Amino acid sequence: MRSFVAHAEDRGDAFVRTETALVWTTQASSPQHRRSRLLTLRRFALMMHAEDSRHEVPAADALGRARFERRAPYIYAPEEIAQLVRAAAAMGPARTIRPQTYATLFGLLAATGLRVSEALALHCADVTADGLVVRQTKFRKDRLVPLHETTRAALDRYLEVRKRVAACVPALFVSASGKAPAYTTVGETFRRLVSELGLRDRPDQPDARIHDLRHTFAVRSLEQCPGGQAAVARHVAGLSTYLGHVHVTDTYWYLHATPLLMRRIAERGEACYLGDPT
Repeated sequence: MRSFVAHAEDRGDAFVRTETALVWTTQASSPQHRRSRLLTLRRFALMMHAEDSRHEVPAADALGRARFERRAPYIYAPEEIAQLVRAAAAMGPARTIRPQTYATLFGLLAATGLRVSEALALHCADVTADGLVVRQTKFRKDRLVPLHETTRAALDRYLEVRKRVAACVPALFVSASGKAPAYTTVGETFRRLVSELGLRDRPDQPDARIHDLRHTFAVRSLEQCPGGQAAVARHVAGLSTYLGHVHVTDTYWYLHATPLLMRRIAERGEACYLGDPT
């Protein structure tokens, strides 16, 4: 909005003008960004128009109707995640905590499906005997995330190293400077490692996204669920709570077809056809 105000003032506007709004909106670099600009500005214009009718409100479809296509996530194989963690552990600078931080962070994201922002917001005190206490998440909720014993053991090893480096800093994950790494830096480091490892080098594969570790966790979790309609329903409800979703429908967004899931769906469909309703 500050960018729009500067643009409008440069044109000498004292009120929101549709023409000015569209010129500013189309300066964005991508269709998604342009639409986001338009809708954000439109909400502001509606509020201002309620106070003074001289403010104009651009139409929601001024740039055309939105066409949203779900970006297919990349589901990492277990060996690919192991490669990623090993590569992170081998990073420099030598004799700093940075390699252990990224190796543990990537491993934790893969093992728990945490959002990156949630993991970076963790404090050492949030690692409890019962699991991770994730506070004030995306939907303003706190939740407890139980940990597998191997995940907890990896965290304990990291904490032993970390307390010798930045004992006075509350953040769980710290960089070589003793501060929590920035979200953008974590994403850039992830993409660089994935590129160097050649994990996704086919032209038909989407760009590497660290958020795909969350998709991968959800899919692998469902793959391990025992068959049966009731069991799957209980599992998805539990998975939704574990991931911190308000509605179970939010969890469906993270599910993606894999050969194993498709085979099980086919088996259940055949069993149902043969008269087994379970």
